[in-house]
Amino acid sequence: MIGENAWTGSESFPFSANNAGMDILAHGLWAGLGIRWLARRRPVTRPQAVAAVSLSVLPDVVHLAPVLAWAAFGGGSAQALLDYAVAQPGGEPAMPFWVGEAAHHLHCILHSAVIAGAATLLLWPWRRHVGLALAGWWLHIVIDVFTHSAEFYPVPVLYPITQQGFDGLAWNTPWFMALNYLALVLVAWRLRRGGGVRA
Repeated sequence: MIGENAWTGSESFPFSANNAGMDILAHGLWAGLGIRWLARRRPVTRPQAVAAVSLSVLPDVVHLAPVLAWAAFGGGSAQALLDYAVAQPGGEPAMPFWVGEAAHHLHCILHSAVIAGAATLLLWPWRRHVGLALAGWWLHIVIDVFTHSAEFYPVPVLYPITQQGFDGLAWNTPWFMALNYLALVLVAWRLRRGGGVRA
């Protein structure tokens, strides 16, 4: 039983896995193409490429952890997890307050330029080793800021200063999705020859 401390999905700034970012596949593909382009200009190792692509999709995956933990161990269900993953704004399933809050703040942290900037400064002395991974994270944030509208999970780019987001174009707008994947195909075609990732 959820009880009076339930997080119903109607609190400020809700989101779901399906809608927390421009779709995860596209994030990974753009990062992969970016790595491919860079590899034509400078050496890129396979671990660097994997780290960059991983961090380009991580912000839309990590915040699922509290919901998954609740579904597996806290009385939730696989159906609730699925409902959360495909929810539209305001349609998130009811869940314990701590689950919704934990997922919410994980989402905000990983989509924040303030947090990413602090992490970048902290890791700057090791930029030769972690620079590409951080670039994958930054790419995710920049893409999401402009591919979410005020009505469709705006990205809290200045969290924790504010949870307000930029009113951009929602990535799931049909013509935009088609244009996005067309652009991915065209860029991949242009990069098909030359360059590569070193083992």
